[in-house]
Amino acid sequence: MEMKILAIGDVVGEPGLQHLGRHLRQLRRDTGADFVVVNGENASGVGLTPDQAEEIFDAGADVITLGNHSFSRREICSYLDDCPRILRPANYAPQVPGRGWGEFETKFGAVAVINLQGRCAMDFSPDNPFLLVEKILPKLSTRLIFIDFHAEATSEKLAMGYMLDGRISALWGTHTHVPTADVQVLPKGTGYVTDLGMTGPRDSVLGVQPHQSIAKFRGDLTSRYQWAKGPTKLEGVLFTIDTQTGLAKSAERVGTVYETSPRR
Repeated sequence: MEMKILAIGDVVGEPGLQHLGRHLRQLRRDTGADFVVVNGENASGVGLTPDQAEEIFDAGADVITLGNHSFSRREICSYLDDCPRILRPANYAPQVPGRGWGEFETKFGAVAVINLQGRCAMDFSPDNPFLLVEKILPKLSTRLIFIDFHAEATSEKLAMGYMLDGRISALWGTHTHVPTADVQVLPKGTGYVTDLGMTGPRDSVLGVQPHQSIAKFRGDLTSRYQWAKGPTKLEGVLFTIDTQTGLAKSAERVGTVYETSPRR
């Protein structure tokens, strides 16, 4: 049997939340996705609130993953403890709220989702994700294993993909908000993409008004970042998995739905 899992790139701000709410359920129907994972750590720009998490679930997500802004909105802390369907990076210190992986029931049986954070050119305070994932995998009761690796460096994501090739179903990268052209099935059968992209303003720099980002890189004084206006988009990857082997049969980019006028 085949299972289809849809992974959606970082939801950015209110434009991203609105766009996800308008299009995710239809995309799920169109692709025949059985399970949907959405990265939501930028729903507030930096961080996620409980209300925003509920919006993402209402839009059609089964699991929400986070990243380096997991605790930028502290009101999420108790929510992370109470809701098993939202994950923060597993390689954070064990005393922080929430969980970094979980197993979730589907019509195909249990599937495991692991959230990891990279360290290269980011924050090196998390535990080494390459060593930690080796401790998590033996604890899982299923072959259907999916990883959101929230990382900056393409080399770090690729290295993780090849290290786990043939041992997990799929690994996708998040954080850089720019979709990469390397959607593939690795040689031993793991689905892979270096970055899913993002869900939010199309004509932007990672969701922000371009002139503000330009000013920052020029060294100018600039105001607090604001979401870019205009068309919005949704980007992700659909992985088709053989449920007997737990390995990927195909991986394809989906989404890129543009909309110029919000309906709410």
